Amino acid sequence: MTLDRRTLLTHAAGIGALSLSTPALAESSTAMPHVFSAGEADRQLPQRDEIFLDHVGHFVRDPDAASQALSRAGFAPTPKSIQVNPDPAGGPAKLTGTGNVTAMLARGYLEFLFKTADTPLGHELDAALARYPGVHLAACSVADAEAAHARLAASGFAVRPLVRMQRPVDTENGPGIAAFTVARVAPDAMAEGRIQILTHRTEDTVWQKRWLTHPNGARALIDVAFIVADPTEAATRFQRFTGRPATASKFGQSVALDRGRIQLMRAEAARELWPEGSVPSPPFALGYGIAVASLARAHDALQRGGIESRRMGDVLAAPFPEALGQGSWFFVEHAAALPWRG
Repeated sequence: MTLDRRTLLTHAAGIGALSLSTPALAESSTAMPHVFSAGEADRQLPQRDEIFLDHVGHFVRDPDAASQALSRAGFAPTPKSIQVNPDPAGGPAKLTGTGNVTAMLARGYLEFLFKTADTPLGHELDAALARYPGVHLAACSVADAEAAHARLAASGFAVRPLVRMQRPVDTENGPGIAAFTVARVAPDAMAEGRIQILTHRTEDTVWQKRWLTHPNGARALIDVAFIVADPTEAATRFQRFTGRPATASKFGQSVALDRGRIQLMRAEAARELWPEGSVPSPPFALGYGIAVASLARAHDALQRGGIESRRMGDVLAAPFPEALGQGSWFFVEHAAALPWRG
């Protein structure tokens, strides 16, 4: 069943109704102020040879529990969707092995993947969950996934075949399709998880305007942060993967993309940034940065949902609810405020 917009927002706010005419909820995503640092692009999709941090993916066991947790945190989750690979010969589409729920943002999005079939991707999800539930996927977007696939192979990566993936979605005008072309490396090539590159082929279907406004004021995915055993070694791989240089950062190494960054941190960073959490052995996705309209609004949404948060200067840190796995959100009003960018 697809919930209407008013129901989703009321549920997300917890007790008490929210009016769709409330100015904070009626904000236009197109009016979003520039939240990224100087030199970073401020558009949804890359052009020419740009590469963006497009989305991060939690691996979860229960999609319904994940949706409820997102709503408690002040996000407006989309309905569940089952991913399939179309048959080039025109036969029935085949299950990829995963389905998802998403929280779509004015820049980027958050994905919550669950198992749907015993396929290689489904088994990968099982194996990752056995290590820890939480973020196991980071996807970069490019204008040409085929060219990126060729570049990865030329850079020495063992690559899997290029995949043209799609999933059904409801739109305000009826059923639609979200379509992607995905370039993936071999499962063991990137120890941090399913690190991939994709090209979006249906921007308007994926980023529907009705899903871009959230009670917590979430606007953009900024950075993803990994705890790794050796930041220098990890940075060498991510440089080859993204085609972008790494530089030393406060906690290790940072790979700056044309929008967003990949942070590769030493273990002690977790003790400072996420003291309330129990950190699995590295590699571990500590969390990611989310730009919000205001920290006060994000705090209020979390409080209504019964989710604890901690203020660190201009950062609001909130551990993921149990249904979303281990790790933390780092809410900021501007990318420069993220603790690892200082």
